[in-house]
Amino acid sequence: MPQSIEILKFETDHGLGARARLGLIVLQTDQTIEHDFARIFCNENDVSLYVTRIPNAMEVSPETLRQMAIDLPRTAGLLPSQFGFDVVGYGCTSGATLIGEEEVGKLIRDIHPKAATTNPITATKAALSALGTKKIALLTPYPVDVTIRMQANLEAAGFAIIAVGTFEQSDDFTVGRITCDSIFDAIKQVGTSSDCDAVFVSCTSLRALKIIPEAEVAIGKPVISSNQVLAWHMLRLAGISDQIQNTGHLFLK
Repeated sequence: MPQSIEILKFETDHGLGARARLGLIVLQTDQTIEHDFARIFCNENDVSLYVTRIPNAMEVSPETLRQMAIDLPRTAGLLPSQFGFDVVGYGCTSGATLIGEEEVGKLIRDIHPKAATTNPITATKAALSALGTKKIALLTPYPVDVTIRMQANLEAAGFAIIAVGTFEQSDDFTVGRITCDSIFDAIKQVGTSSDCDAVFVSCTSLRALKIIPEAEVAIGKPVISSNQVLAWHMLRLAGISDQIQNTGHLFLK
């Protein structure tokens, strides 16, 4: 044992995230979004990302999605307010659709009143506007009743849904294991119509990000996904306009 302990001097700085501090609420069952965000943010200097998980059921249904509203405030509270988040994102496209985008934002801002908030469906609308597209194809993994509600949400916001396709899966575990090749083929199937300006691949568990550049070349139009648009919108809300390569046409906006 040392005879005495020397008290050392130190200095502090702004810590991680000098440009932006971002908080992300991830579904307990999500297998993909953290991997995709790591891919997008790997070269973003002085941008810090902090993640927490919200309880949710493995089965996707309107009832189980709405249930998350109960746990949103407590989960948002696990992101320490002392960090001074610029943006907090809720990572569930269908959940935000069923709970309501404004309600999701309110529940988060009750805990983080100074932070901007977003979610994949809100981010999708912002992304489509940035791309100047109004006529889209919608691809989801959800059961038909959830897919219909998402289509109605986008149509109510003024977007024309030219084509809709779904893998019709209610098991989130299965959704995370749908292959990139299957997603790529589905994008080509729903998005080749000349009436369609872009394709939106919905669901944070779908592994769409990796194949977006290839899919855009294949169909000759923008392809966006839930994880891509959420990361893009969080950065843009934080005032960061960096262009990130190999993540799709959106990140050039």
